[in-house]
Amino acid sequence: MSDNEWPRPAPPPGDGEWGEPPHAPHRIVISTVLVLVVLLVAGGVTWQLMRNGSSQPAAQASAPPSPAATQPSVTPCPDPELTVVVAPEIEPVVKEAADTLNPDGQRCAPITVRAEEPGVTAAAAARADVWVPSSSAWLPIAAENGAAYTVSGKPVAYSPVLLAGPEAVGSLYIEDGKSAWTSLIQGIAGGRIPSVTMPDPLRSTVGLLSVHGVNTATARTTPDAGIAQLRALTLRSRVNVAGADQASLLNRMAGQPDSSTAVYEIGIFPVTEQQFRAYEKANHPVRLVAAPPVDGRVEADYPYAISKSAKKDLAESLRAAIGKSAVTAAGFRTEPTAGAMRLPGRAAQLLAPARQWSQYQKLEDQVLLLIDSSGSMNEKITDRGGRSTTKAELLRQSGATAAELFDDDTNIGMWFFGSAGRGGPAHTEQVSFGPINSDAGGKPRRAALVDAIKAYKPQAGAGTPLYQAVLDGVSAMREQAKPGTVTTVVVLTDGADGGSRFAMSQPEFLKRLAAGQDPQRPVPIFAVGYGPAANTAALQGMAKATGGKAIEARNPADLAGAMAQAFLAAHTRS
Repeated sequence: MSDNEWPRPAPPPGDGEWGEPPHAPHRIVISTVLVLVVLLVAGGVTWQLMRNGSSQPAAQASAPPSPAATQPSVTPCPDPELTVVVAPEIEPVVKEAADTLNPDGQRCAPITVRAEEPGVTAAAAARADVWVPSSSAWLPIAAENGAAYTVSGKPVAYSPVLLAGPEAVGSLYIEDGKSAWTSLIQGIAGGRIPSVTMPDPLRSTVGLLSVHGVNTATARTTPDAGIAQLRALTLRSRVNVAGADQASLLNRMAGQPDSSTAVYEIGIFPVTEQQFRAYEKANHPVRLVAAPPVDGRVEADYPYAISKSAKKDLAESLRAAIGKSAVTAAGFRTEPTAGAMRLPGRAAQLLAPARQWSQYQKLEDQVLLLIDSSGSMNEKITDRGGRSTTKAELLRQSGATAAELFDDDTNIGMWFFGSAGRGGPAHTEQVSFGPINSDAGGKPRRAALVDAIKAYKPQAGAGTPLYQAVLDGVSAMREQAKPGTVTTVVVLTDGADGGSRFAMSQPEFLKRLAAGQDPQRPVPIFAVGYGPAANTAALQGMAKATGGKAIEARNPADLAGAMAQAFLAAHTRS
């Protein structure tokens, strides 16, 4: 046998000899090998075609495919059939309901749910098909911006607003499981409560409702709307942080190592019952206590509002899918709270105080109060309660309340101006200028200020050296002006300059006032004209010349309101 011949196996026993010719084994073996090669090549090509997902072979089968070649192309989703914007805290509940309406396995959901603070949504140009804000109060506000929604049924959830704080300060504002806005004001003004934090009322429902609750509570304490406003502003002037985001605030509280830090950095703050429950459930190191304010109960409700352009059937299906059990499990109520206040139907009634609150600027004040003590302040008037009184008595009442407005960073002093004799001074110092909590005559300066106002007695027959008092006051305060502070003169008068040896013409006064101006040390004048005899033109002139503002209270009963306006004007962002 030659070297290139395959060995021929012996025939099987009993089968006899192989029937092929002598060259057949070589051909059979070669044919078999060729068939195997063809099958292997065909199989490889077929596997490559299947791998490529194509009926054509790859150009370079041996090269590894690029990442782009292995990534399937994704077709962008079309616009959803229903866009839903909800308050952040209820987003999980609405999202869960929306998921039940999305067909199984469908990548592009017909409903999208997005969380957003109601104040942002109300001011936005783009409109959602469905809106679930955390209060019905936002609907008229949004309507003023051109967003028209129709409410479907009653709100899907409710959650009353509580006043919350660390357990360490609970006893300072909670009694028998109840709190009060007015108690909070008294506590912060009296120094018993160390800190108060509030959210922005133009963005947050808790902020908007809280400002409404504060103003309602103070209005119930007096028939004088001006005094009520002064009391509400007392809280605003003492708020530590006035633009807090609720979620961030609670996260910050959760991150505090102990209650002592939380008391002074955050203190007491409003929160919904649902947010409070969620915080407590997490068992954070700083435990909170909370109670509803009984003198101004406010509640977050969650209306289901549908726009005109929405697919109504799908919107109503989503509404029906939001179950009470899911709402309750998330910490909300399914029925309104007894005693909660009805909200005003007009947006302006909510927005006006909210804007004042939001635009208020906390400043390091330096203030000189110039109070008219001329004889005309003894004139009789009728107050807002219909009671006969005098201008002086009304000033004593309003002034004592106004003294609480100034926060602990204020430097303040007070002069009375009114010349009774031919040789008398134009003004007398009643409270020396200095830090409001420092000593002034053996008592804290704030207390000295209140006592001086309560003891205020105009001089019978005294003239009104208005112009000289203003010139001297501005000159004195210019010496006090320093970087980082706002230095002002606040004037209250019921008449015109005259009746004293200091009398001068208005042009002469304005000339002297302008000559003393120093752009590096501005001293704006905020002037309150008290009664119909006040020289409004003169007050407006001095305010304009110094960058201040003149406020008119032609009805003497409006004095407290005018004082509140003057205080706001000095603290409003330009």
